[in-house]
Amino acid sequence: MEEYYFLSFFLTQLLLFFFRRKKKRKGKGKLLGLTPTCGWSCCTPVPASLHSPSPPTLTSASNSNSNPMDSIRRRSAGGILGILFLVLLRWAGAGDPYAYYEWEVSYVWGAPLGGVKKQEAIGINGQLPGPALNVTTNWNLVVNVRNGLDEPLLLTWHGVQQRKSPWQDGVGGTNCGIPPGWNWTYQFQVKDQVGSFFYAPSTALHRAAGGYGAITINNRDVIPLPFPLPDGGDITLFLADWYARDHRALRRALDAGDPLGPPDGVLINALGPYRYNDTLVPPGVTYERINVDPGRTYRLRVHNVGVATSLNFRIQGHNLLLVEAEGSYTSQQNYTNMDIHVGQSYSFLLTMDQNASTDYYVVASARFVPDADKLTGVAILHYSNSQGPPSGSLPDAPDDQYDTAFSINQARSIRWNVTASGARPNPQGSFHYGDITVTDVYLLQSMPPELIDGQMRATLNGISYIAPSTPLMLAQLFNVPGVYKLDFPNRPMNRLPKLDTSIINGTYKGFMEIIFQNNATSVQSYHLDGYAFFVVGMDYGLWTDNSRGTYNKWDGVARSTIQTTAFYLEKTFEFRKYCLKYNLLMNSIQYSGTAFSLTCLCARLQVFPGAWTAVLVFLDNAGIWNLRVENLDAWYLGQEVYISVVNPEDSSNKTVLPLPDNAIFCGALSSLQKEQSHRFQYSEASQITQLWKMVFFMAWLALW
Repeated sequence: MEEYYFLSFFLTQLLLFFFRRKKKRKGKGKLLGLTPTCGWSCCTPVPASLHSPSPPTLTSASNSNSNPMDSIRRRSAGGILGILFLVLLRWAGAGDPYAYYEWEVSYVWGAPLGGVKKQEAIGINGQLPGPALNVTTNWNLVVNVRNGLDEPLLLTWHGVQQRKSPWQDGVGGTNCGIPPGWNWTYQFQVKDQVGSFFYAPSTALHRAAGGYGAITINNRDVIPLPFPLPDGGDITLFLADWYARDHRALRRALDAGDPLGPPDGVLINALGPYRYNDTLVPPGVTYERINVDPGRTYRLRVHNVGVATSLNFRIQGHNLLLVEAEGSYTSQQNYTNMDIHVGQSYSFLLTMDQNASTDYYVVASARFVPDADKLTGVAILHYSNSQGPPSGSLPDAPDDQYDTAFSINQARSIRWNVTASGARPNPQGSFHYGDITVTDVYLLQSMPPELIDGQMRATLNGISYIAPSTPLMLAQLFNVPGVYKLDFPNRPMNRLPKLDTSIINGTYKGFMEIIFQNNATSVQSYHLDGYAFFVVGMDYGLWTDNSRGTYNKWDGVARSTIQTTAFYLEKTFEFRKYCLKYNLLMNSIQYSGTAFSLTCLCARLQVFPGAWTAVLVFLDNAGIWNLRVENLDAWYLGQEVYISVVNPEDSSNKTVLPLPDNAIFCGALSSLQKEQSHRFQYSEASQITQLWKMVFFMAWLALW
């Protein structure tokens, strides 16, 4: 912003210089109406009623010969110059800052789990994880992305609500993919948000190959943190399950109807495990080392950006003080470990209060999968005065590999800090969500993948989403017929599953209750773009109307990604093995209350008591927003839906910004695509150009 202040001052002084020269020529070397001690305010005309009874006259050696109209013009010019400076100063300080980024998305190569054979991954500017976006509440981000891949790409900003700007959401329902070799510029504001988020690809299983990075939104200086500012700064960790097959091979497997199976390892910041076990970890693996100073406290921001695996995170000998979950400050509680499900983000305060005789293990281990001991990521916490490598065994994971009771109880323990200020000065709890009348209820039931029209697909309420060639937002804006239907059922239907582009018709400023009923065979997590929802309840079994009696209507945490737990996973694995024995895929499990029964893919789906999670969301952000399972295999197979939220009274782009000038057109609107450089030419230069125009107009008035 310094350029604006400099430009304002420089141009105003320049105009004043020309004004003085002009008047000196007309007044024979005397500057009339201004004195050397006059500031900008005293050059502004003052109403006569505010003067003393006998207003002072202008003093000058030649004022006896001056024309009264010249005095008026001089006062007017001086006033305009003063106003000009104030306008320019206001312009300089007005608005929120802009941050500019240039990104090249391309393939990078490495062997994170060891071995000679290198594997293809996706990096940004040659990095994995990609560059961090470290900004402050209300900043504007301008991110120019060049797609160096060989297939279309979109990046989504996981947890950023994109207020008024669904065009920047970066999913298939809002944007055409960026073609290979093209540039596209995202421009959005992190309006009224704080916290820990991430960006990642949203297309074609690209996230399984990387392409992710951190988004940190800091508090404004006027908003206090609900904890002391950590004197050690921030540490960001990305946890991810990892497959030795690349994302193309994973797509081929799913397209062929095959499950992905368990991953081959777990990475921390895209690096493999420290060699804590000579049998499980080969030599030569590059691992993450986190350097810290004794006695300091750090804010540790942790994200699960993996494919489909819940991960338990823990640090040997250290407590994790939970302070934030995806933009909401939480009640501060200590945990020895935390289950972080796919797509979720947390931040903890981590104090270096242990002795430095050794380093310490940082562990992320797979949950609810067979052979979990082989799926463990390990980094090293290194004190600056450490005396040697870590000692002892890894800290223990929860002792419930198949029983999810620990995980669901831990999730219930995470509560909203209702007295803390978030992005605004008022306390988070000033929004009393428990007192608002629900206008729409959607019970969304997931099932294991099944065959639909000869394809293995995943469903919500019996519908597997088919992405149209024309994005939903573009189809809505241009009234393209037949692209989608606003008829998504609010409960599971007693009918055969089908492929369809059916979306939810939300009510603008309505209050929606969504229940995720997980009748699939794995823990799933769901994410909603454009909003944060209030997590009000979760339990085993089938949700009923009576389940509302268990809701938390006071301090349920507001976040954008929540998990739903599967039911008794040990039986799931037993039955899966039985199906595989006969070269079949497990389709479902039925539980009568005393016994389990099983169907494989040769039979019809059966509903079994699983588990549910309920959320409430206030639909005050107009647009078409993606609601999806975060497990990439199920997402790829169609387990998603969109919610259309239209303000019927908006005729002047007040609730949704206009279509960006650099929009890419595809599908039925391909003919609208213009020849262009494929880069949105927006920069501070355009603002400065407008400033120059104002300056010259005001100068013309001043010298007229």
